Amino acid sequence: MPHLTLHEPGIRGLFRFRPETALPLNGLVEVLLCGPSTLSRGERELIAAYVSALNECRYCYSAHAAYAAAQLDEGMELVEQVRADLDAAPVSAKLRALLRIAAAVQNTGRAVTDDLVAAARAEDAGDQEIHDTVLIAAAFCMFNRYVDGLATALPEDPDFYTNRAKRIVAGGYLAVLEEARAGQS
Repeated sequence: MPHLTLHEPGIRGLFRFRPETALPLNGLVEVLLCGPSTLSRGERELIAAYVSALNECRYCYSAHAAYAAAQLDEGMELVEQVRADLDAAPVSAKLRALLRIAAAVQNTGRAVTDDLVAAARAEDAGDQEIHDTVLIAAAFCMFNRYVDGLATALPEDPDFYTNRAKRIVAGGYLAVLEEARAGQS
């Protein structure tokens, strides 16, 4: 049962409850997950989904797993493989090293060691990729706690996430926010 009276599930209900927070939070996610990067949008969504899985945030994991799957050739199978066993998942060595950094951030920022950064650099991860991985992980720890801390409703229908993924892939987070403001979703 949500701790607040919300009219939509997950973070969207929170954005409608306190709309002045929606634009800056969506702006951050737009830059991190949709903006220019040497990491694909699918890889960045995978980082968000992985951190959300580690935090046991079912809503954020389900949403960002669907968004990642829609943008990765291997789809949901890869997302689930990463979630189940990062070491055995068929991802690049660079992405695996970045996901290890993300997992360290999820534990505590101080867990990001020189060795983890050196391992990512050894796989050709650049400064922006390392920076963005840390910021994606930190931001999703906040988003996960925001959603779970207010006990938002969790849609059980996988089509909810799949349909949102199509809109996120097509227009990004700010476009979906504008769509919600206009009452079109």
